[in-house]
Amino acid sequence: MRPTTLGAPGTQLVIISGPSGVGKDTIIEAMRRLPTAAAYHYVVTCTTRPPRPGEVDGIHYRFLTLEAFAALRDEDGFLEWAEVHGNWYGTPRDSVRAALAAGRDVVLKIDVQGAETVKKKVPEALLIFLVPPSMQELFRRLRSRATESADELEVRQRNAAIELARREDYDHVVENATGEVDRTAAGIVGLIAEAHRDHATRRVRV
Repeated sequence: MRPTTLGAPGTQLVIISGPSGVGKDTIIEAMRRLPTAAAYHYVVTCTTRPPRPGEVDGIHYRFLTLEAFAALRDEDGFLEWAEVHGNWYGTPRDSVRAALAAGRDVVLKIDVQGAETVKKKVPEALLIFLVPPSMQELFRRLRSRATESADELEVRQRNAAIELARREDYDHVVENATGEVDRTAAGIVGLIAEAHRDHATRRVRV
């Protein structure tokens, strides 16, 4: 177990979760376009799943072999790790620590399992859950992106209902309404700003 370190005063560890297809990547891309973008460090998650069309290693994910992922996990290199939809995902610990120490808020895009793990380790973490306008709209988004096989799509649809039932575990629930990406992103930035005002001197321990 690596020793814990403290972030700079006031920095926030922000977790964004939500069911597959709710638009987490789209919202994070919109956050990157806002004037506040330089204040945030977006951690690149490690995964063993293959890249989807258009995804770039080191930008969208760090695509690792199962062996490389296991080696990093065994070295305690992940703040959290879990198997999701048949693949492994993990948050690199050193990336989180370096950004917090440098005075930047850290934004993690992780599933409900990972969020629960991080919250236990870092009680100060700010948990934000994205929800769709309806289950029908969520399933439409999943089908329209056409990146999964029929079996994979069925798994993601089944898991979505389970994940949505966990929304009460989060500090804030934010609806990602269709066609309102920029407004949703701005709302999340507002929640982070509110956390800054409420905890201006707190230091996150990671």
